Amino acid sequence: MKIKTLIKVTGRLTAIITLALLAGWIAFVPSAKEAGYSFVTSWGSKGDGDGQFNDPVGIALSDDEIFVSDARNSRIQVFDYDGNYRRSFGAKGDAPGHLGRPMNLAISGDKLYVPDYFNDRIEIFTLTGKYIKSIGRAGKEPGEFNAPDGIAVAKNGDLFVTDFYNKRLQQLGADGHFIRQWGTTGETGILAGQFNYPTDVALGPNGKIFVADGYNDRIQVFTSDGQFSHKWGGPFALNISGPFNGWFRTVSSIDVSNDGKVFATDFYNHRIQAFRSDGTFLFSMGGPGKGGGQFTYPLGIAVAKDGTIFIVDYGNNRIQKWQQH
Repeated sequence: MKIKTLIKVTGRLTAIITLALLAGWIAFVPSAKEAGYSFVTSWGSKGDGDGQFNDPVGIALSDDEIFVSDARNSRIQVFDYDGNYRRSFGAKGDAPGHLGRPMNLAISGDKLYVPDYFNDRIEIFTLTGKYIKSIGRAGKEPGEFNAPDGIAVAKNGDLFVTDFYNKRLQQLGADGHFIRQWGTTGETGILAGQFNYPTDVALGPNGKIFVADGYNDRIQVFTSDGQFSHKWGGPFALNISGPFNGWFRTVSSIDVSNDGKVFATDFYNHRIQAFRSDGTFLFSMGGPGKGGGQFTYPLGIAVAKDGTIFIVDYGNNRIQKWQQH
């Protein structure tokens, strides 16, 4: 009787554990909601010639051109939407208009905004490459930076900048004056509104602020008036990384389409993930490799008005173009 009872109890416990695991899987590993995108083409190789890259990082789009931060070559390269090289600008150094390590980019109107990771400032150029001005300097005080790496520009000209080593997001006026920040300077945290090396920022059509909280493996969202809204990425978005749908292993860049979809580069999972603005998982793209449609550490992403996606394939020194099925 005792053996039979033990077998029954063990069977029940196994069933309970199985159901609990299944419930956890359903709760924390969502299935795809949409068909996704298809690979179209890629261009680039390692080097310092026209159309070649040495650790490309960021990407931004005008109506008809693609701007890429060619980080180790300390320049910006410009292409048409088919990948044909047009021009480049920038020179290595710390003088005004020179670049140390250009990072994730943003375009607003006729201006290109370049976070300069090594020079701790934002460089602003015309789209033809003429230097306009710099904003910020090295430091921990309001309006100063310690390795800025992501930027978004509001319609009124305000700048939202991820300040990597200061572990905060700053909002500045168009002239560079400090408005406010999210996160405590220099402090790591996993709770709402705290950061662990933020990597990029994007603004949604409704004014919401989407932040790639890179090493917390999650995305945080704030309302247009600065209040915390929600977050996602792994169980409870508490710095739990993994390879599953909706989970991350370092969010390196983010962009929001005109219809409100959120696209994020999932660096160590070698893929792109797409979500609704509430964090609902939609689909993923790519996987590790060097072939067309595969990635080696995707690092930057930009969505065109028609929904076409351009991705910086950092480890393969190239740009990839994807379109909806």
